[in-house]
Parts: sequence; structure tokens; C-alpha cells
Amino acid sequence: MSKNKVQNPVLEPTVFSVHLAVCSQGHSSKQDNLAVTAVALQDHISHDLQLRNLSIADHSKTKVQKRENRSKSLKRNTKAIIDTGLKKTIQGPKVEDPEKEYVLDPKPPPLTLAQKLGLFEPPPPPLSSEEWEKVKQRSILQGDSVQPCPICKEEFELRPQVLLSCSHVFHRACLQAFEKFTNKKTCPLCRKNQYQTRVIHDGARLFKIKCATRIQACWRGHVVRKWYQDLRRKLPPTDAKLRRKFFEEKFTELSRRLLCSYSTDIEDLFWEIDHCLAINRSVLQQLEDRRGHELTDEDWEKIQIQALHRESYECPICLTPLPASADGHQDPCETRCSQPSRETVLLSCSHVFHHTCLLALEEFSMGDSSPFHVCPLCRSGYQKKILAC
Repeated sequence: MSKNKVQNPVLEPTVFSVHLAVCSQGHSSKQDNLAVTAVALQDHISHDLQLRNLSIADHSKTKVQKRENRSKSLKRNTKAIIDTGLKKTIQGPKVEDPEKEYVLDPKPPPLTLAQKLGLFEPPPPPLSSEEWEKVKQRSILQGDSVQPCPICKEEFELRPQVLLSCSHVFHRACLQAFEKFTNKKTCPLCRKNQYQTRVIHDGARLFKIKCATRIQACWRGHVVRKWYQDLRRKLPPTDAKLRRKFFEEKFTELSRRLLCSYSTDIEDLFWEIDHCLAINRSVLQQLEDRRGHELTDEDWEKIQIQALHRESYECPICLTPLPASADGHQDPCETRCSQPSRETVLLSCSHVFHHTCLLALEEFSMGDSSPFHVCPLCRSGYQKKILAC
């Protein structure tokens, strides 16, 4: 009868109690111990095959238990509320810290009969916070969060990440798929049984730092490239070809600015040209009128009389005495001077000069032609007449 019971895959508690009662009545103690051991082993194997201790596989039972616990706690904490009519502050839902670490394993299951009899080791007790900190430090020293996930060989990035009590790190989804595939709670790397799991965010934190570093490097590169381009626009290079190209670009830019700032209205341009031509014509006409008006003998006599009234006895250019005047009066300085007499010229502005001095001054006036000569004293245009000594 004991052999038939050992072959059954699962034994219910009632069958197990009946079997113990039968064994206590009709069999020896040695056979009873063998039967109890066989039943205990079978019960332990059945519990192990039901996957009750997997950390992530059985979500429905844990959710149902949480709901029942919440309903019980709500019933216990219900209190009567008195409405006072005052406005109540509505508090929003508390936002949990997204980087908070927590243990993912449910409470350890009760010991099986085989574990109570010492045939199998009982599951390890839950690790304390200090023990988890040591496990995490060991994982950091190994660099597990920096390396890809050992199961899928991909970076952790922002996906959920779990730390095992053996200090190995995996994706949560990868570990869940591995547990379902193997039907065992065994570490994929070190093969440790009945490990404990804890949700961590080291991989996500390192990925954020890496992304921030890349963004900063990209921005700094952009700033440096912009600074270098501005520097290239301002400073001419030393190379001959680049220097020529630099100044060609500068000249092109200046030409473009001039064209953009210059008004291209043809009507205004033609009006300015016509206006300038009219002014030039008027000036030339005035000069021609002055030149075409010849002085008469009476005008020259009046001008000579004005010159006599000035009583000028020296040439304003060379500062030497002038010869005798046209009316026959002798210059008192000329009698004392041993120099020969020179021709005297009378200008239309009533100033008198040596003819040679005035000709030398006219030749010295570069760029001026005969109609544009002016008197050295009064700076007015003149006509000249040579006086007889």
C-alpha cells in the first residue's frame, strides 16, 4: 500500500492523515518511517513543481491577497465622520518615488514536511536592508549594471532591473521568462537556488548620466564649432590660397551690402544727373559772361584813378618799387633805386603789379587756366592792362 501511495504525484492532506493512521495501527515503526519519508519527499516535489516560490511568475495570487488585505484594513480603519460644513482640503494621491528600491519576493511559504524532517534545507530568511546593501555593493564592484543583461545581451537603459541575492543583475522581464522556461528558481549565472530579488534602478541611473553626458558633449561641440566659424570669419588665415579666398568672400559681402543699401530708382538717378548738369551749365555761363565783357578805355581810366588814390608804390608780390605811373609822376623810391624799370600791369580790381611777377604767379598757379586766375590781394577774377612807363 505504501508503494502505491509513493507513485501518486500529489497527496492531499486527508490521504496523508489516513495513511499515517493505517501505518500506526498495523505496521512496524521502520516501515512507518519509510512511508512518511516517501510521502514527505513527494509532497515537497509537488510543492516545488507548482512554482509557488517564483519571484515574478504568480501575480494573480499576490494581487488577490493584496486586495483582501486592503479590504480588511479598510474595514478596521472605518470611522464615523461628522459633517461640520467647512471646506475640506482635498489631498491628491501620493506620488511614489520612481527610483525607490523594494524587495520583489512575497513572504516565504510555510515549510514542507520534508523540510521539517530535515530532508531538504529550509528557504533562507529574507535579507535585511544591511545585507541587501552589501549585495548591491558587491554587484557594483563587479560592474553588472554597466554591462549588458546576461540573458538578452542588451543594455539595461530605462527598463525594469532586478538584483538577486547572489549579486547578479538581470532585466525583470528576462528573469521572468527564464523562470517560466526552466520551471525553477535558479540564477542563470551561478545556479543558486531559491534566490531573493530586489528591484533596483542603477542601470537607469547610469543610462541617464550617459545620455546627459552625450547631450552636454554635443552642445559643447556646437558652441566650439560656432566659435571657430566666427573666428574664421574675422581673422584672415596665413595660407595664401585660404587668405585669397577669405578676402574674396569679404569683398563679395561688402559688394552685396552696398548693392542692398543703394537705391536703384532710375528716375531719381536721372533727375540728379540733370540737376548737376544744370548747375554746371549755369556756372560755365557765368564764367563766359565775365570773360566776354570787355572793359572800355573809360573803364580803365576810372580803374587807374582808383589805383592812384591807393598810393601803392611797391609790387605786392616782390615788394620792390614800382616804376613811374601812367600820369607822369615819378615814384620817390625809384630815383633812389639803381634797378632798371619793369613793365607795370593794372588789374580790373585796381591793384598794380609788376608784369613779370604776375606772369610768374599765374604760371605757379597749377591747374588754373586764364579765365580762372584771381587777384593775389582781393581774390577776385580780373582783366589786366599793361601800363606804359
